Amino acid sequence: MKKTKDGFFSKLSKAILGKSVIDDDVLDAIEEALIASDMGVDTTMKVIDSIEERVHKEKYTSLKELADIERDEIRSLLNVADNDDRIVPFDFSKKPYVIMVVGVNGVGKTTTIGKLAAMLRAQGKTVMMGAADTFRAAAVDQLTIWSERSGADIVKQEMGSDPASVAFDTVKSAVAKGTDVVLIDTAGRLHNKVNLMNELTKIRNVMRKVIPDAPHEVLLVLDGSTGQNAYVQAQEFAKATDITALAVTKLDGTAKGGVVIGIVDRFRIPVKFVGVGEGVDDLKVFDKKEFIDSIFSIDDIK
Repeated sequence: MKKTKDGFFSKLSKAILGKSVIDDDVLDAIEEALIASDMGVDTTMKVIDSIEERVHKEKYTSLKELADIERDEIRSLLNVADNDDRIVPFDFSKKPYVIMVVGVNGVGKTTTIGKLAAMLRAQGKTVMMGAADTFRAAAVDQLTIWSERSGADIVKQEMGSDPASVAFDTVKSAVAKGTDVVLIDTAGRLHNKVNLMNELTKIRNVMRKVIPDAPHEVLLVLDGSTGQNAYVQAQEFAKATDITALAVTKLDGTAKGGVVIGIVDRFRIPVKFVGVGEGVDDLKVFDKKEFIDSIFSIDDIK
């Protein structure tokens, strides 16, 4: 989060230089910095209003106290779901545990599936991938490489095949083999919202012929570097299917990491994973405290 942190404090430092109290200039600087990090106007104003109320009520005066308030307020926005200590934040009491992964092309969806498979395999889980993004040949090839790299099984058909058919075959095979986790890749097209909704609904319905409560998780992958565009993607996919969790990629290369906070606040969907690099181990389980501390470190305010 270094780029996000540097961007935030570079804007803030101009307003707080030489100050010993929290005044309107400081609050304006915080507002500007949060909006610049792509937290979104509505979420930013929630934070600013809360800070202003607490400063007035509790008579805070120091800038170090201000950093504490900021972290408290943003942590409260991220408290959508319990942040437990499981290495992989899923409830594996159901077997196979079916995760349908959605997102537009280019956000790192297929790569995220591969990295998640590697994470699960490292924890001793058996994994089966379903290559249901049959409209993009590279997606099937990419997923095949990840299956070989991670040691996961894969079910695939020819390019242009019915995605729901692939999903059906995948869950049916997983049940027969006693596989722990199923990861279903899906097509990432947003050009026709009706088709997108119909396709995702069809995939869900055919899987339920085999596993009545599948999918157990719908994971939306978003590119953190796209800023406000990520909000649009989240909104459209939330209309098309019931999103239960988020994975935000490319956070290491952007100064707009505030998008994570804004999306969680707006859609009330928890972030479960963040992508912080290209390596197989660079998909991390989201830790709210670590995320906030990495941006709002008290030590950075002198």
